[in-house]
Amino acid sequence: MERRLIEHLSHWLGSWPPVGELHIIGAPGRDRPGWDGKIHPVLGVSSPEGGVLSVPPRTAETVADAYAMDADLAVLGPQIPAMVGFPERGWFTAVYRWTTRPALLPDAGVWLPADDPEVPAWLRPFGHDVLVARDPATGEHLAGVGVKRHDAYGHELAVVTAPPARGRGLARRLVAQAARRVLDEGAVPTYMHDPSNLASATVAQAAGFEDLGWRAFGLTEARK
Repeated sequence: MERRLIEHLSHWLGSWPPVGELHIIGAPGRDRPGWDGKIHPVLGVSSPEGGVLSVPPRTAETVADAYAMDADLAVLGPQIPAMVGFPERGWFTAVYRWTTRPALLPDAGVWLPADDPEVPAWLRPFGHDVLVARDPATGEHLAGVGVKRHDAYGHELAVVTAPPARGRGLARRLVAQAARRVLDEGAVPTYMHDPSNLASATVAQAAGFEDLGWRAFGLTEARK
């Protein structure tokens, strides 16, 4: 497995590789702000060889005991928010992808500081540099990629395309372009999407992020 991915998951989750089908650990990082300054109380990643579920240290024994009674995360997952003290949140499962060989697609955007006046509002929270594609004739924003810099080893890509610009292949080109930069910076690019989001799956696959049977899971974001 790619060394940078191992380093990333070890830092992000608190442990990797997994020990057994699902290794539940108490990780101090779950009580610390993440890339966006918010607390992400539960995070997990699984591969075909096993997975790690990272929870706040004070709740690890409770969650592990519950899993031991019925080793089915599909059943236990929706109960975990209440177990760790966040009953108002939901439970998510996502396809987890990563690559060291992004597709050789032509660049489609330019990198700009997130606080640049030309950057759309949704990209600003990512900070650092963001990737923006605009219509060369009108300057209209067409699509963009933000980078969630979880740690020095793993950077997650998020892409959004404006409805009028969809179907042109912009998203896949931008994702591949962003992945190349992440690799140049010494990290591994990752990509997550809902299992039912076929459009996002198509973009990821075309950009060089294959579905290798990995999944991510955890608590949904707090509602504003």
